Amino acid sequence: MFDFEALLHAISGQTVLCVGDLMLDEFVYGDVSRISPEAPAPVIAVRRSETNIGGAGNAARIVASLGGRCIFVGLIGEDDAGAKLQAVLGREGGIESILVRDPGRPTTRKVRFVSEHFSTHMLRADWEQAVPAVAEIEQKLIDAILPQLERADIVLLSDYAKGVLTARVIRNTIDAARKLGKSVIVDPKSLNFAIYRGATLLKPNRKEFAEATRSRADSDNAIEAAAQDAMRLADCEALLVTQGEHGMTLALRDGGVVHVPALPVKVRDVSGAGDTVAATLALSLAAKADWEAALRMATAAAAVTVGKTGTAIVKPDELRRRILPHASLAAEDKIVAAGGDIDAHLAEWRRQDLRIGFTNGCFDILHPGHVKVLTAARGTCDRLVVGLNSDASVKRLKGEGRPVQDAQARAEVLAALEAVDLVAIFEEDTPINLITKVRPSVLVKGGDYTREQVVGHEIVEASGGEVVLVDILPGHSTTSLVDRARGGKT
Repeated sequence: MFDFEALLHAISGQTVLCVGDLMLDEFVYGDVSRISPEAPAPVIAVRRSETNIGGAGNAARIVASLGGRCIFVGLIGEDDAGAKLQAVLGREGGIESILVRDPGRPTTRKVRFVSEHFSTHMLRADWEQAVPAVAEIEQKLIDAILPQLERADIVLLSDYAKGVLTARVIRNTIDAARKLGKSVIVDPKSLNFAIYRGATLLKPNRKEFAEATRSRADSDNAIEAAAQDAMRLADCEALLVTQGEHGMTLALRDGGVVHVPALPVKVRDVSGAGDTVAATLALSLAAKADWEAALRMATAAAAVTVGKTGTAIVKPDELRRRILPHASLAAEDKIVAAGGDIDAHLAEWRRQDLRIGFTNGCFDILHPGHVKVLTAARGTCDRLVVGLNSDASVKRLKGEGRPVQDAQARAEVLAALEAVDLVAIFEEDTPINLITKVRPSVLVKGGDYTREQVVGHEIVEASGGEVVLVDILPGHSTTSLVDRARGGKT
C-alpha cells in the first residue's frame, strides 16, 4: 500500500497548467410519466437544474478540488455562455483562468435532460462549432500558454476536438515544456497520436485506443503489443488505456504493463470520469508518485466521480474513503452506539440529496444470506443504514444463549462490508424509533416477510418512500448455524 496521506499532502503543493476545450455543462433533472400528445416523445417534468464547468474545465476543477492549483487556458465566444463560464471560473478557488475570446464561434454548451427516476440521459442539446481555431486565435492561445510554463509543475492537454488544441498549439506547448523539463499528460481526441509527439503520457480510453492502433485491445497483452508501436510513433514514455469497469492498463515504453482494477461502485453518471483520471494523474505525477501509485489515486478518484451525477468534483476526504482500507476505518466512521447521534450523518447525506436506505437485523453470525440482502439493499440507495439489535434486544427475541457475538463484534463485521455505510445499534425489540429518525427513502427486508410485516412500512410509505423485499438465499440461517455449532439439530 502506498503512503496515501503523504501523496495527498504533496499534491496540495502542485500547479498544473491545463490547456483544452472549455464547455458549459447544464443538467436538467426531472420525472417522466407520460408521452407528449403533440409527438411520440416523453415529457419531462423539470424538478431542478445544475450548471457546471465542463470539458477541460472539469479537469481544472478536479485539480483544485484535490488541493492543487490550476492555471487554465481555454477559448470562449463573445456570448452569454462565455460570460457565464468566465464568471463561474472566477469564483472557483484554486483556478487561475486565462480565456481567449473568439467572436467567430459560440461558446461550447451542452444541455442534458435526465430522468431522475431511471437515472438516464434522455436527450442532449449541443451548441458548438467544432473546428480548429483560426490562425489569429491560434496565436493568441500560444501567446497565453507559453509564459505560464515556468510556473507549472506539469502540463495537462485536455483535447475534446472543439478547436483549442490545434496541431500548432500542441506542438508549441509540448516542445516548450520539454525544453523546461516539464512532463506533459495528454487526454487525446485525435486518433493520430503522432500529433502529440513528445508528450510524457497519452491517456486514451479503450475505444479511442483500439481505433487509433487498429487493434482489438481486449487484453493486457494485446494493449501492450499495440501500445509499443503507438508509443514509438508518439515518442512518449507511457500510454494509459482506461477501460471503465475493467480498470486501467498502463504500458511503458521501456517494457512492462501495470494493470489496476476498477473499484466497485454503483455507477450513476460517467460524465467527467476521463477528466478526473487525467487531472489526478497529473497531480500525482507532479508530486513524484510512481506509476502504480498515480494509477491507484486516479482509479479511486474516478470511482468517486462516477458515483455522482453530473460532472462532479472529488474532495480529499472522498478519495481517502475510497483508498484507505475500509475495515480499519469501520469502527470509527461507521458505527453508532445505542442512543448515539446519527443526525450529523443523515444531515450531510440529505444535503447532498442522497437516497437513504434502511434495513435491520440481529446479524449474530453473518452468512451469505445476510450479505445478499445487504448488497441488494445498497443497490437500491446511495447510503445504507443498518439497524442492529443490541445484546439485550437479541436475547429477548432469540432466547438464552444468544447473541453468540456481542453488539460491538457484530457491528464491526457489518461495518467492514462496503455495502454498509452506517451501523446504528438500537435497544428496543423493533427498529421503529430508528426508522422514524432516519426517514429512509427505501426500506429493505428479506423476501420471507410480506410488505405488511415489515416494521416501519407505514412510516416510509407515508413520506413517499418504498418497501423493497429481497429474495433470500435458501439454506442459510443463523439459528441453524448456531445449532450445528453447538451439536444440536442439523
